Amino acid sequence: MFTLGVNMNRLNLQDRARIIGCLTEGNSMRATSRMCDVSINTVTKLLVDVGTACDLYQNETFRNLPCKRLQVDEIWSFCGMKEKNVPKMRRGELGVGDVYTWVAIDADTKLVPSWLIGQRWVEYAKLFIDDLASRMANRIQLTSDGHKPYLTAVESSFGNNIDYAMLVKIYSNPGATENRQYSPGECCGANKTPVCGNPDEKHISTSFVERQNLTMRMHMRRFTRLTNGFSRKVENHCCAVALHYMFYNFARIHKTLRVTPAMQIGISDHVWTLEEIAELAN
Repeated sequence: MFTLGVNMNRLNLQDRARIIGCLTEGNSMRATSRMCDVSINTVTKLLVDVGTACDLYQNETFRNLPCKRLQVDEIWSFCGMKEKNVPKMRRGELGVGDVYTWVAIDADTKLVPSWLIGQRWVEYAKLFIDDLASRMANRIQLTSDGHKPYLTAVESSFGNNIDYAMLVKIYSNPGATENRQYSPGECCGANKTPVCGNPDEKHISTSFVERQNLTMRMHMRRFTRLTNGFSRKVENHCCAVALHYMFYNFARIHKTLRVTPAMQIGISDHVWTLEEIAELAN
């Protein structure tokens, strides 16, 4: 992560918690600035400070996790400009144009133990799956979509010590409509392909991680399509994602579980408050 030396002593704990609450409930930076009556620079500095602290805390806490069934996916966003507008000399530069967030979710506890921000290339797939493997205490069943870099990454990180399958959905032709790029068409089937080990067919699914992608788009303005709230700097993008997952894992009660994912898996004994999250940066 990227750290800036910022002194947040000018804001009391309640004000910091209020700003964090606005950011984690889907408000943009400028909307948060107006709602909390603070400058946009104050919001940015707090995001960087707390986001960095959240990233460090979760990196240390998510170790030897007793997960059994995990699902992985990548969610698209962009920084600075759309990929089609990136100058030729900056093509391939991380933080300019397309940016993908690789996400893993535990299907049982709904915990998100690992994520990575980068490109949709095999190098990032290996980094992501390496990180995921390092956090697991047991053999797991893993399901991904048909993105081919997963094949090399899973074999490199887990070897044969995994039950891995791919789920490839089949969509009908959406036709020539104006919403084509956002609507791939009606899902009319899916191919479940075991890749390694002995995955349980009834648990070969990516439904939970796809629903988690919606949660990201609803709770982070920079992920919402067709707005001007997109990220300008990839460093701030990373901090926003870390803050979101701290809130999601530790402070947001899951509607089905009736506890937070961190409580469900046993790494927290209470629902975190926004003040507790803010204090991580002290």
